[in-house]
Amino acid sequence: MKYILIFLSLSACQFSTKNETPAAESRVSTETKVPADTIVPAKYDANKRLIRLTKSDADWKQVLSKTEYYVLREEGTERAFTGDLLKNHETGTYTCRGCGLPLFASDTKFNSGTGWPSFWKPINADFVAEIQDRSHGMVRTEVECARCGGHLGHVFEDGPKPTGLRYCINSVSLDFVQEQ
Repeated sequence: MKYILIFLSLSACQFSTKNETPAAESRVSTETKVPADTIVPAKYDANKRLIRLTKSDADWKQVLSKTEYYVLREEGTERAFTGDLLKNHETGTYTCRGCGLPLFASDTKFNSGTGWPSFWKPINADFVAEIQDRSHGMVRTEVECARCGGHLGHVFEDGPKPTGLRYCINSVSLDFVQEQ
């Protein structure tokens, strides 16, 4: 039974996007918008709503690598077990690769066995938008950065306590800021 659940988990994440990217590419770039070691605090409007970041596709293509653009802007995915943050066990904060918004704390990360970094809750529920995804003949919940709209992955209801949630997130959608 355990192996069936793992297979179904892998299948759910594996078919979560239109196409798969090749193995993870390096995120080292001289044109990055937000330095990888930067957390950009949330800003709110007068009605206490998170202020959205908007950019043209051309602007995004200038600041994201080909793989980052594919995942964050075209809702793609990286292949399972290829992401550079999957086995990261350092203490710190996972931020949006597109805009630096803090998304997940390292103490909410767990090994789901699916091949993607998994978290049981975001830092702030308002920072992760949930959208119904009906692609691939399934009904799932896509998650994206609430500030820049970047595709992060999907959330499933098979995670650990206390939330029972598994945020299955592409490494390429994230940066990691180590706690000092």
